[in-house]
Amino acid sequence: MIIMSLDLGKARTGIAVSDSSESFAFPKAVITEYNTEKLIEKIAVYVNEIRPSLIVVGHPKNMDGSEGERAKECAQIAEAVKNKTGVEVVLWDERCTTVSAHTALNYTDTRGKKRKQVIDAVAAVIILEDYLNYRKNTKS
Repeated sequence: MIIMSLDLGKARTGIAVSDSSESFAFPKAVITEYNTEKLIEKIAVYVNEIRPSLIVVGHPKNMDGSEGERAKECAQIAEAVKNKTGVEVVLWDERCTTVSAHTALNYTDTRGKKRKQVIDAVAAVIILEDYLNYRKNTKS
């Protein structure tokens, strides 16, 4: 099954996609969009292209596990994506994924403008890899 992940940001949204065996996650794109309705439309275009069976949306909880304003916004966007595309959506705890993405880009010495362009897609890959590992370890 192909799974798509989203790392929703205020300005940029990263997209990653798994292979059909759910073994690997690959960066797909970064959407730059401030308007929520337009963002949902642009996400729907990728959903129509990729045809995932499931969409995993990063859920930015606070470090204590509570939901702040951004987590609530992401949950609302996730619901709108589900309604627009008809694809099942799962919220996935994304605490520290951006920090992990920055660390990964430090290892590859990715800096400046290039870093800004890919950080959100790398964060989406990390969210998806975490979810794929969860699925792999909880299969009965």
